Formats: sequence, structure tokens, C-alpha cells
Amino acid sequence: MPSVIESPTTSIPLSQQPARKGGASRVLKKLIPLFIIAIGLLALWLWVSSLELDSIEQRTLNADYIGARIREHLVLAILASVLVAVLAIPAGILVSRTKSPIVRSIIIGIANIGQATPAVGLVILLAIWWQTGFSTALIALVAYSFLPVLRNTMTGLEQVDPNMKEAARGMGMRPAQVLFRVELPLAVPVILAGLRTALVFAVGVATVATFINAGGLGDMIVNGLKLQRFPVLLTGAVLVAAIAIFIDWIAGLIEEAVTPDDAKSRR
Repeated sequence: MPSVIESPTTSIPLSQQPARKGGASRVLKKLIPLFIIAIGLLALWLWVSSLELDSIEQRTLNADYIGARIREHLVLAILASVLVAVLAIPAGILVSRTKSPIVRSIIIGIANIGQATPAVGLVILLAIWWQTGFSTALIALVAYSFLPVLRNTMTGLEQVDPNMKEAARGMGMRPAQVLFRVELPLAVPVILAGLRTALVFAVGVATVATFINAGGLGDMIVNGLKLQRFPVLLTGAVLVAAIAIFIDWIAGLIEEAVTPDDAKSRR
């Protein structure tokens, strides 16, 4: 019987090859948002570079001005998201613990005011009632982004299997231990999804902060619109969209990293 000579390629277990291809495919899929951002920004830069800018456009479309507006925009959006997380997650835990439907309805109704009101109207109303500037824009963003995190925290805690909570209590855990060691870890994916939504909301709504002198990329959009400078307007809009996509991408990676493996398998 003739012997079979295995080539170097046949010595590699075939079961590993699809796994490697699948891993590369997943990495490429995750990088798609970055490719979209890079292509969009490159196309914008090439287009603006081909134009003869007037003095107004030159004062706006330069690295120092754009960098300052991006920094203001990010500080406003990220700080608002941190405040929302600090305030809305504990509020969601308290609402999920209350047995009174009236108290529950009142808290959700108050939280709903921010999102039910148009973003521009909310910012202007706060500015009239209080003052213009960064702090007013920050409060408006917190009010606008509060509801998704509150609702997701409540939903995440309520969907925890009651049998698991009962088993934890049967093991002698106190209510606080059941919350922090059983309920919150299982609710993390839903809570993070709410935070991700709030963060993207904050990036978009931060553009209206320019109406009350709070800076941000809204300055470029509004000035481009008022002065009929289309390159300025388009640059501001593309930068806001790119930041929103990039932050959503970062938040998605964090969400995947902190989500337990068993929760990923249930998706």
C-alpha cells in the first residue's frame, strides 16, 4: 500500500482556518466606522483645499480655530454624559425599587420633559430663565440625555431573572449585595447601551450650544449658514458627524469589553 506524504499545508488543522478568517472578518467589520470617517474627512479636506477661500473662510477654516471648536464640543458632550451616568443610573435603581406607580410615573415624567422638548427650545428657555454660557448648555444636555439612561437602567434591572435574585438571597446575601453582585452585573449591557445613546445624543445636541455662547462646532455651522459660506457650514457638519460616529465606535468597544461572555452569547 503506497504511503501518503502530507504537504506542509495539509498538516495545518483545517478547523483553524475558518476561525482565522472569521477573526479577520470581525476585525475588519469593527474598523468599518473608522474607514468611513477617514474617507469622509479626506474627501472634505481635498475639496476645501481645491477652493479659493476668502478672508472670512480663511479665519474659520484653519487648524487653531477648528481645534478649539472641537475641544469645546468634546468637553461639553463628554462632561454632560458623565453627569448623566452619575445621576441617571442611581435614579434608575431607585425607581426600579419603588412599588408606587405614582412615584414611578412622576419621576419618568420629569425625566421625559428634557427629551420631549426640542433641543433648541430647551437651551433657549434655560438661557432666558438663568444665564447664557457653558453651564447652561451643560444642564440642557444633561436634561436632554437623562431619559435613555434612566429607562435602560430600569429595564436592565427588571429583566434579571427573579430565580437568580431568589437564589442569591437564599445564599444569605443582603439586598445591597444582591444588587451589586447579581443584578447590576447582569444589567450592565442594557445600561451601557443607554449610556451610548446618551453620549451620541449629547454630541449632536451640543451644536445648539452656540446659540447661548457656549462654543463648540455649532459656531461653524451657524456662522456658515448666516454668512452664506458653504465650505464653513459643511466642514462643521462633517466634523460633528465624524465625532458622533467615532464616539459611538469607542462606546461600542467599551460595551463589548465589559459585557459578560454569557450575555454576549444570548444576543
